[in-house]
Amino acid sequence: MFAVIRTGGKQYVVKPGDRLRVEKLEGKPGDLLEIRDVLLVATEGRLEVGRPTLNEAAVKVEIIEQGRAPKVIVFKKKPKKGYKRKKGHRQYFTTIEIKEIKI
Repeated sequence: MFAVIRTGGKQYVVKPGDRLRVEKLEGKPGDLLEIRDVLLVATEGRLEVGRPTLNEAAVKVEIIEQGRAPKVIVFKKKPKKGYKRKKGHRQYFTTIEIKEIKI
């Protein structure tokens, strides 16, 4: 059994027991959440596709960790003009574990 969910503007293929890192979700480690933005659910011998989402489907997840990714450096320079800009960015993330897929 697997499902395709949408969170943080991205789509993920998930199955029970998977751990993945997604854009920041509200909550503390140990909290249980329900993601209702389910695009597709496949069980043994059956495939349900939403248009665009499945109304009755949900994926239960547990928050494992809240954190920030390593710093990404953005550097701009124009030769012979004396123009330089250095900027850094650290993206927030949430590590989740898929507990159950409800149809």
